[in-house]
Amino acid sequence: MNKKLLEQILLVANEVLNFNRPADAVLSYFFRNNKRLGQKDRGEIAETIFNLLRNLEKISLVLPDYTENAKLAVLSSLILARGLSINAIQELCEPCDIEFLQQLKSQKNIFSGRLNCMAELPMWLIELLREIYSDEEILSLGRALNNPASLDIRVNTIKEKRSKVLQQLQEEGYCVQKTPYSTWGIRFEEKISLNMHPLFNNGSIEVQDEGSQLLSLLTNANRGEIVVDFCAGAGGKTLAMGAMMQNTGRIYAFDISEKRLNNLKPRLKKSGLSNVNLQLISNEMDAKIKRLYGKCNMVLVDAPCSGTGTLRRNPDIKYRQSHESIRRIAMQQQSILQAAAPLITRNGRIIYATCSLTKIENEDQINLFLQNNPEFMLTDVNQFLPNVPITGKMLRFTPVSHQTDGFFAAVLQRKE
Repeated sequence: MNKKLLEQILLVANEVLNFNRPADAVLSYFFRNNKRLGQKDRGEIAETIFNLLRNLEKISLVLPDYTENAKLAVLSSLILARGLSINAIQELCEPCDIEFLQQLKSQKNIFSGRLNCMAELPMWLIELLREIYSDEEILSLGRALNNPASLDIRVNTIKEKRSKVLQQLQEEGYCVQKTPYSTWGIRFEEKISLNMHPLFNNGSIEVQDEGSQLLSLLTNANRGEIVVDFCAGAGGKTLAMGAMMQNTGRIYAFDISEKRLNNLKPRLKKSGLSNVNLQLISNEMDAKIKRLYGKCNMVLVDAPCSGTGTLRRNPDIKYRQSHESIRRIAMQQQSILQAAAPLITRNGRIIYATCSLTKIENEDQINLFLQNNPEFMLTDVNQFLPNVPITGKMLRFTPVSHQTDGFFAAVLQRKE
């Protein structure tokens, strides 16, 4: 770290701390406009920004006006996140900065007893989590969410076997192991870039968290079925289901974003799948959807959500969401879930999923749907994932319980 690099970091921090755009989007834009930055400097900038976000509850307690003093906020994160001494960063500091940092180090005990500081979760989110978890569980969850996520990949079984890919990666010197639950997954012990790896470029592997892989397995997509991925997004689960179906049947991948579907096209092409039909829709009531009424064996509703389960990757989400935004999201989720119901044939199923931790986006949505749709019933998820430890009929993963991102899912089956 030097003064010149700190200046670059502060340019990013000043924008990130406004929370108008996702932090990763701000970083991507900054790097595109500063192409002369080396890989090492880019890594240092990104790591410092994410450490700042991961320690913002503590920083905001001692520096309430952090948005107006990004330099002190960044310097504080170096002390709190990396455990650096003041002497180690002295050349970056003015005398007033050193005085502030000395005070910070002398009063670290003020964080003790404050759940938001110890868990690094804002109080609005803690209030929602208390509907499900005890304060002790919230502390463990917050600490797990504050650690960077592992790098997991899914082996595309249309093209390769996991054992063969695992052996190849080990022979190439990578520290990898099988994921504990997903039969497709491989986990790297450290973060690397796979964009130029031949297995990635030929579609043999896809980057996908093990939790997301397990959601795909939960769909139980079978050969010859008609399947809808109602909110296909980046398409990871679409591609996984296509492989599960062994390239038979038909998958309709719906999304309201043309950009997301266009980004999926090259991945689909290299996957070797020919049973996927990409469909741009205007909303959940689009006429393209109505053409499939009563014809689908399974619909995956991977609903738009707050994303609170992905805080390991996107720590800024907890400052870009709120009680009010989640209430709005919940209304949209129920609308999409209701729109999916007419698609299902007799004995067919809806898999409702989110990467959220909140009850209002998860269990509450299932209960409301079942109240309004008595022709559906809740089916125990354990029958579809028998080798995965799950408590209750609905699935709830966290980095504490399953070492994955936070996920929720439920299976809703239409009665015969």
